[in-house]
Amino acid sequence: MSIKKNISRDDIANAINTEFGFSRKDCNDVVNNIIDIIIDGLTNSNYVKIHNFGTFKVRFKSSRLGRNPKTKEEVIIKDRKVISFKPSKFILKYINSKESNEEVS
Repeated sequence: MSIKKNISRDDIANAINTEFGFSRKDCNDVVNNIIDIIIDGLTNSNYVKIHNFGTFKVRFKSSRLGRNPKTKEEVIIKDRKVISFKPSKFILKYINSKESNEEVS
């Protein structure tokens, strides 16, 4: 079983640095620019599709009545925008083949 880990921008930049040998500053700039492009796409068109990776979409959630599980106090959860991600078939196939290989070993 693999260890769960969050990946930071620095982790991605370090991987680019190791793989291609670019300067750390250039790698950080590339990662930050890619994230900025995704954010701009979501802001402007509510939709960003990355080929063979997946699709990010901005969805609107209406306000609703929620409950604090500890105190049972009811509160109104305001309407808001949320980002959803749907992985591509390529990514799903890759992940599923990795899981089945790990179960066998």
